[in-house]
Amino acid sequence: MSQADNKPVIPRNFLISFIMVTFLFSLWGFANDITNPMVAAFKNVLLLTNTQSSWVQSAFYGGYCFMAIPAALFIKRFTYKSGVLIGLGLYATGCLLFVPASSVQSFGPFLMAYFVMTCGLSFLETTANPYILAMGPEETATRRLNLAQSFNPIGSITGMFIAKEFILARLDSASEAERRVLLDTDTDAFNAIAKSDLAVITGPYIILGIVVIVAFIIFALTKFPHTGSTEHKPMDISGTLGRLFKRPIYVWGVVAQAFYVGAQIMCWTFIIQYAGATMDMSKADAQGYNIIAMVIFVSSRFICTFFLRYFRPGFMLSCLAVGGAVLILGVIFLPGMIGLWCLVGVSACMSLMFPTIYGLALDGLGEDAKLASAGLILAIGGGCLMPPLQAMIIDQETVFGMVGARASFVLPLICFIVIAIYGYAASCFGKKAGLSA
Repeated sequence: MSQADNKPVIPRNFLISFIMVTFLFSLWGFANDITNPMVAAFKNVLLLTNTQSSWVQSAFYGGYCFMAIPAALFIKRFTYKSGVLIGLGLYATGCLLFVPASSVQSFGPFLMAYFVMTCGLSFLETTANPYILAMGPEETATRRLNLAQSFNPIGSITGMFIAKEFILARLDSASEAERRVLLDTDTDAFNAIAKSDLAVITGPYIILGIVVIVAFIIFALTKFPHTGSTEHKPMDISGTLGRLFKRPIYVWGVVAQAFYVGAQIMCWTFIIQYAGATMDMSKADAQGYNIIAMVIFVSSRFICTFFLRYFRPGFMLSCLAVGGAVLILGVIFLPGMIGLWCLVGVSACMSLMFPTIYGLALDGLGEDAKLASAGLILAIGGGCLMPPLQAMIIDQETVFGMVGARASFVLPLICFIVIAIYGYAASCFGKKAGLSA
């Protein structure tokens, strides 16, 4: 047992604020996982290649990159609550931009809507993660963040379900080939189908925007307890960056986080393409396996959070990354349903990774955590860069003698190897070098 076991994970005076901020984790989980299947949806509706449709993820996660540093500077100058309100405002605006995007029937405006939405999500994540860490003793900070992150997949599962039942299942059944024929022979009929499908895609985002506006109002009217940080302390950006770059656990944590987010997005976005290419499975049916993967992810998150009481975070991170790499080898080389179930099973290994890397990297940073968190949110840019690379491989009919959808998962394999090395280093050398939690 560690000394942290004698400390409260959530002090009583922070309970209400912890619950409210934890709700935000579900809120951005919903946005993340209603969006992943839209890569396949836009591909069919607007007749795009896999590479072109993957720009949904580039725009979505590009917002994280663009806004991470400004968000960190904002909350360093002002308050966590102010950061939450800005984030919710941008989030709602991005959702409502789907209305004009749908009327234009062009891919570009949808990408802009996703970008604005995730500028808001970047504000929320840059704010909420260090805020949760600050809501109690440093000794229980990683456990507290893992507990809050455990509710993120609840929003994710809801988003996946909405995508499956209220978007993918309701899109016109015309195949991509049939749509191309219509585009050449009956443009009006093609435009009518596209307009109807884009309205189906837009509907849930409008409802989401309304929910976010309600959340904005509730947060605006609620008073939050002081976290003990110096909210109006003058900014010392150069000094903070200098201290951060002297901490290997932080610098390499940013790198590991980028690879983790890339792996997560690739595994969840392209499960539809994998099932379609290897077993000719429909998009809606394949999304069902994505939902199963998220249920496993949720269950594993709670189980792994419990085991953090007995094992060092870095050790668990390394073990889970090795397990993920082994399963990805199954995705690449094992046939049919076995390969698909390996891809589903990877979610059990990914469950603990984001908050554990986050907690290891920010441990003991105090006020510097506000700016440091921006680097870790900036690392979400891994989800911006890696999916298009995987999509380019999928667009190839065969790579090294195998279907492109199989070969493309070599990219997540590399990601898990990097994460395993980071976890091993944090576990084995952290204390001696003053690096780990």
